[in-house]
Amino acid sequence: MEEKIFNKVGEFQYSSEAFIYKAKLESEGVAVFVRDNHTIDSDPFLSNAIGGVKLFVKAEDYEKAVKIFSEISKFSVDDEGKLIKCPNCGTEKAQLLTTVKNFKSLFSFLFSFLVMALPIYNKYNYKCENCNFEF
Repeated sequence: MEEKIFNKVGEFQYSSEAFIYKAKLESEGVAVFVRDNHTIDSDPFLSNAIGGVKLFVKAEDYEKAVKIFSEISKFSVDDEGKLIKCPNCGTEKAQLLTTVKNFKSLFSFLFSFLVMALPIYNKYNYKCENCNFEF
């Protein structure tokens, strides 16, 4: 029977996210192997199809890596490093998201799509994971 050498510790939509987590793990002394980052960097639309960029660690480092991941907050913080509170329900589970709800952001999105460039203008909002309120 073949022994499992690596365990998958995370999946990310873009390689930039994966490399941030990779750097954190490596700063804590955990060796990391990244897979599918070149494919997604060459064609980001394939990210959902192939399951994103994957991070692997050695089997003996898996528990340490999971512990390090659990210490990293997935929610948005302000400039002082404090979690952003939802004005509707007061929980600290807000995530930053991009919206295309007004004319300016819609026009920017369509123009960027037509000329195959990155969007010139983006509208950002926070969304509470608890009550789904956008602010």
